[in-house]
Amino acid sequence: MANPQSAIAPPITAETVEQHGLSPEEYERVLHALGREPNMVELGIFSVMWSEHCSYKSSRLHLKKLPTEAPWVICGPGENAGVIDIGDGQAAIFKMESHNHPSYIEPYQGAATGVG
Repeated sequence: MANPQSAIAPPITAETVEQHGLSPEEYERVLHALGREPNMVELGIFSVMWSEHCSYKSSRLHLKKLPTEAPWVICGPGENAGVIDIGDGQAAIFKMESHNHPSYIEPYQGAATGVG
């Protein structure tokens, strides 16, 4: 007969962690932060909050390689879009997809279109 407790709280395996999009190193950070193994709800929360969509965890590495200060930079990072002078009185604006605040930074506003 199956253990009813295991049906309620299935064990967290390496496969479960991978299915949630977390690396083994990230899972170790979860264990350290909680001081224990997470339950499935907590694992799901970490999975979402540390996802590319919410925290830009893989894009951030590449974005840091781009120049942020130069005579042609009108508005650098931190204002939701970068603006550069392209000459002749014109500017180009670059923005990542995110009409909402990244929930890793602002988890309580939800759909913050027009708020931030």
